[in-house]
Amino acid sequence: MDKLKSPDKPFEISKWEVLEAYRQVRRSKGASGVDGRSIDDFEKDLQGNLYKILNRMSSGTYFPPPVRAVEIPKQHGGGTRMLGIPTDTA
Repeated sequence: MDKLKSPDKPFEISKWEVLEAYRQVRRSKGASGVDGRSIDDFEKDLQGNLYKILNRMSSGTYFPPPVRAVEIPKQHGGGTRMLGIPTDTA
């Protein structure tokens, strides 16, 4: 497995980790993100998109958009829970 990790990258993220994350999103019928892209749209250039994700994450240039924490009441009482609301729609 070490051969799949680039020695030039500051973070050790393998191709298999990115592929497995994609498969988990696919299995769970993941919804569009704040960018509005669906899984079907993402899969039109699956190899290229997975490569971009791997490259950005492993080089340290991927930064997820900020989220705003909002407390919402729990459905059956008993306090609140935190919900992350995306602050960027692009």
